[in-house]
Amino acid sequence: MGLWARITRIFRASTGAALDKMENPELVLQQTIRDMRDRVPELNNSVAQVMATERLLVKQKENLSTQVVDLDSKIKASIKMGRDDIATAYIGQLQQAQIDLERTTAQSEQAQIASKQALKARDNYVLNMKKRTAEAMQLISAAKQAKLQEQLAQTMETFNIGDDASTFNEMREKIDRRVAAAEAKLQLGTSSVDSQMQDIEREAMDIQSQDKLLEYKQNMGLLGAGGNNAGKQISSGSGAGNNNQNVLDQVLLNEKNENEQR
Repeated sequence: MGLWARITRIFRASTGAALDKMENPELVLQQTIRDMRDRVPELNNSVAQVMATERLLVKQKENLSTQVVDLDSKIKASIKMGRDDIATAYIGQLQQAQIDLERTTAQSEQAQIASKQALKARDNYVLNMKKRTAEAMQLISAAKQAKLQEQLAQTMETFNIGDDASTFNEMREKIDRRVAAAEAKLQLGTSSVDSQMQDIEREAMDIQSQDKLLEYKQNMGLLGAGGNNAGKQISSGSGAGNNNQNVLDQVLLNEKNENEQR
């Protein structure tokens, strides 16, 4: 292959690729529809000319037929009047009129056939134009739908769902860590020495209140024979109170030692 042929092929390939990128199918189809519609008036004018020629020939045929009849009458009249010279002249005109009538009749028949063919061609073109227009509209709709799908695909490509998923996972992990830390602090607070001391103090106050109530009942003589048992219960309660007080002292001492160690 020669150098010029290779250069030509490269140029044509590049030009074709550029035209393919520039060519918009929707615009091309719309222009094709406009071109087909623009040819309809021109086609109608051509058909109208053919039909006008047919009607003109028909009119000429009618005139020639009338002329032949009229010349025939004149010839007969001239012969009756003994004017053979005039009859001979009319005969010459009659012969020419008959020749013209035959030629016009043939032309009129041909024009009639041409007119029918032109009308049929025009109707076929209009029918084909409507069909092509409908197909073009469907293709344009498909092109618009494809364009929307391409835009949606590009949007989906730019939307990286993986990054958002990692962000959600990271935030969920941070929140879980905070919740776990808060629960641990709450559990530590409820199990601390202060909490235990508060529980012991509340229990001691309840014991003291019960002891005081029993003392009032004993002084008022409401306990009766069960007073000794109540006294024993009071003593037992007092012993329990002393034991609770010892436990409280031991807890305070342990807390003091822990603070000193810190």
